Amino acid sequence: MFETIPRMVREIQSANPDMTAQLWKNEHGRFNPTTYREFYRLTQELAAGLLSLGVTRGDPVGLISDNRKEWLLADIAVLSIGAADVPRGRDAMPYELEYILGFSGCKVSFAENADQLEKILSLTEKLPDLKTIIVMDAHFALSDVPAPEGISILTFVSVLEKGRILLTDKPDAVEKEIDAGKPEDLVTIIFTSGTTGEPKGVMINHRNFLHQVEGVQKVVDIEPGDRWLSVLPVWHSFERILQYVILGTVSAIAYSKPIGKIMLPDFQAVNPAWMGSVPRIWESVMTGVYQNVRKKSAVARGMFTFFVAVGATWKKMQNMLANRMPQFHRRVYFLDFLIAVIPFIVLTPFKKLGDVLVFKTIRGKLGNSFKAGVSGGGSLSASVDRFFSAIGITLLDGYGLTETSPVIGLRKMRHPVPFTVAPFPDTEIKIVDDAGKPVKPGKKGVIYARGAQVMMGYYKREDLTRQILDKDGWLNTGDIGMWTHKGEYAIRGRAKDTIVLSGGENIEPIPIEAKLRESQYIEQAVVLGQDKKYLAALIVPDKKQVELYCKDNAIPYMNRDTILDIVEVDELFNSEIQNLISTKNGFKSFEHIFRFVILDTNFEIGTELSAKQEVKRHTIMELYKREIAELFK
Repeated sequence: MFETIPRMVREIQSANPDMTAQLWKNEHGRFNPTTYREFYRLTQELAAGLLSLGVTRGDPVGLISDNRKEWLLADIAVLSIGAADVPRGRDAMPYELEYILGFSGCKVSFAENADQLEKILSLTEKLPDLKTIIVMDAHFALSDVPAPEGISILTFVSVLEKGRILLTDKPDAVEKEIDAGKPEDLVTIIFTSGTTGEPKGVMINHRNFLHQVEGVQKVVDIEPGDRWLSVLPVWHSFERILQYVILGTVSAIAYSKPIGKIMLPDFQAVNPAWMGSVPRIWESVMTGVYQNVRKKSAVARGMFTFFVAVGATWKKMQNMLANRMPQFHRRVYFLDFLIAVIPFIVLTPFKKLGDVLVFKTIRGKLGNSFKAGVSGGGSLSASVDRFFSAIGITLLDGYGLTETSPVIGLRKMRHPVPFTVAPFPDTEIKIVDDAGKPVKPGKKGVIYARGAQVMMGYYKREDLTRQILDKDGWLNTGDIGMWTHKGEYAIRGRAKDTIVLSGGENIEPIPIEAKLRESQYIEQAVVLGQDKKYLAALIVPDKKQVELYCKDNAIPYMNRDTILDIVEVDELFNSEIQNLISTKNGFKSFEHIFRFVILDTNFEIGTELSAKQEVKRHTIMELYKREIAELFK
């Protein structure tokens, strides 16, 4: 294994100088390539430029930007001189930046563009350590934003030029720093998105990240030259580790956005083999497919529904024959074989026909080289997992935390067991009950992890570190999991999110919320009921789908703004909720939703949602306390 990330980049580019490292859009929207040789040269120049600005080993450097080629250049440059970056995306609120840059004591920070620059400049009185801001955007001019007294504003290009001048006099200045790097050196301080309160600075070193780079290659078949589409916030640990995996496998990264009208055309332009994403993106893709189908004729809709059902059944039979069924309770393979073999044979011609008539077109939206999507930041819902396997698109569900850099579980590409993940290579997993004793397969418990990817600790918060990480190296994930009899495990919720009703019943809201989102009319759902007699829910509707329902059923309404006030719409949501969260779908009676309220506004990233599009429950409880109080009157 490589000792540090910059040494990995140096060796990779030396052996593969003409391979493509990055694909980025020019002003005309076309993708341009950057070779590994060019990429390394730019990181050297930028690193030298940072040295000329006085950045030294161990210094924290702010990195406030979304996905773009300059982000990775800046990241590798910072690491090359032994400094550590403190990243955040453009959706960061001013109070978050004040906390992140101030608490870490950044003297230098990158800003993506003029908007991010102005956001940071508005905080300079509260950031006494900050002296220099480097703006990445090539279109930015220093005259656009005047620099306040005591603050130096530089362009990305000017820092590259400073680096070239330094390297002319000291050509080995950066190489010496790379050689001095050690595996235990701090790479980054990633402040958690704060879904449960005040952000904590997770400290990650080279060994933590490189453990992932090596482990991924043991379970996922990535080949040199493969292309990846980058859509997730790069400041988050999941997308970040994907960037290092891409570099470590001599692959190429193409920068896109998780917006359908941008992402899908980019699929056609880039023709990627891989994409990392969160479950919500795959849910949106699935919803988009169904929305398009509903616009077609009754015959086309019927054919689609039939072939999806065939594909899902055929895949289940294939998994039974291949001994790939999740065994939360023991299964007898001989019986599985007898049950599955005839249906598998009978359905195979229909499955192939569905591939030709229906699924080939859907898969074609992702190009003709797509191997798999890697999903993280939350478990895939069963419906999403089942749908994509039915149409022949492979999704590799991953699991982890920022505190584990982040991967501690990943579905094996060569033996994928649906609805589960396998322990990451060279990683120990244990699932224990409230008494700390290991649980048996099929029983729930809290997941603990131990391995080389576990963080160094929380920045300047040893007290918080001790709460989650014990002296033996076991990290309490706070997640609830369940073993299978064959060593895979599944995520069943968050221990801290567990709702305890006044009757003592323990309920995991995440599976209920995932089931509610299967409705075409429900965009988001938040289940509530702590210390109450029953469960209730906040529902964020998909107004476009609700409007289509009203039109299809000749329900009169004035406009989309008033559509949620219609009695028939309330009845629609009640029917959807009761049908989804029902005993027939495996939910206990006390898990049923007794009351709900339909919200008129969408959840937004940075407010109700984190960068991973997870609900920020503590924020929602405050923002909607009036609506919540009404639910439990």
